[in-house]
Amino acid sequence: MELQPEYNEYRISAPQEFENVFTHFYFAENTSEISITKTLLPTYQTILLFCFGESATMSTREKTIISIDKCMVFGPVRQAFDYTLPAGCSILVANFKDDAFFRFFGKISIMQSVKHPDELLKENCFTDLWHQLTALHSTTEQVNHILEFCRPYLQDRDITSQLLSSFENDLLNPVKVIAEQTHQTERNIQRKQKEQFGYSLKELNRYNRFLKAIKIIEEETEKQNQVKWFVIIDECGYYDQSQLIHDFKHFINISPAQYLKFQQEICNPKSK
Repeated sequence: MELQPEYNEYRISAPQEFENVFTHFYFAENTSEISITKTLLPTYQTILLFCFGESATMSTREKTIISIDKCMVFGPVRQAFDYTLPAGCSILVANFKDDAFFRFFGKISIMQSVKHPDELLKENCFTDLWHQLTALHSTTEQVNHILEFCRPYLQDRDITSQLLSSFENDLLNPVKVIAEQTHQTERNIQRKQKEQFGYSLKELNRYNRFLKAIKIIEEETEKQNQVKWFVIIDECGYYDQSQLIHDFKHFINISPAQYLKFQQEICNPKSK
């Protein structure tokens, strides 16, 4: 995605210790004198978003406008949404990986003088943490502070979640394989997947198919090649063109051709 002159954005990788907790952190700021609107592709991740300066806004597919005063937690992000940064606004986004949101917000006993995130989430906002972040002078310092803040709350990942996160064989049914490995019922594996990850494997497979199509489009565009839709249909496992179009409408509410035309205005955090 091309950068606008007065819209600065970059991502910060999670350190190795936290690589199974966060995929990355994303920072963006609007240093212009007008509001800038972007579209975020679905990520199937839960995100923790901090807003500094003027309040940012999100617009859902139903045209509901949500104002982000200081902080918001939401997800998994199943469909694209627009977000607007007014002049002087910046955002810092933590992207939870796999079951990390469940691990972070689970109830645990801890002997420390910090508030439990569940208590803060009654207002859907880490107000105390936000105030601490505003006193820091760099994004790197803010990210490190968030990491230290979350460290005491992280529960250990159970064996089922580990197996679900690391399963990579596309030819096998992960639910069936993991059920046999752990001596559980398939129904129990499906329940844990939905409960701890926030989505089913069927949903995730559909999303990954769509994401593969997006990746091919972006690669062909970068090479200045003409996008061959029937090649995408074949490589991504779509039945036909109508199914491809249906997935684009479902996830980002535009057609593949419209995405090709407007992709510079769309942020794809998975491709950076």
